[in-house]
Amino acid sequence: MALIRAAAWPSLPSVLAAAVLAIACVVETASGQESVEISITVKDHKFDPAEIQAPAGKPIVLRLKNLDPSPMEFESKSLRVEKVLGGNAEATLNIRAQKPGRYEFFDDFHEKTTRGVLVVK
Repeated sequence: MALIRAAAWPSLPSVLAAAVLAIACVVETASGQESVEISITVKDHKFDPAEIQAPAGKPIVLRLKNLDPSPMEFESKSLRVEKVLGGNAEATLNIRAQKPGRYEFFDDFHEKTTRGVLVVK
């Protein structure tokens, strides 16, 4: 039976550091793009701003803050996203990169008054 010298094996911290670095590189390569961050609020059952813009081909991080005491449901069929948000609560929605166009969104609980649009250019 051959003995393996301890020096031939890397230490556990070096292996973990290498693994974390490799994962970070894969994640960066997979996303390949920096996301765009957009914030909107809901107050008195209205989005503010009601029209938001984003560049085409970039993932979007949408920060949504419900300032009303009642819950709301952010929904967009064209963006394929929906999220129920309690009263006086916040949420973050990750939206994949979109082609140029207009993408409507609304509060499913107050659809007539709480409407907005994402314009992608």
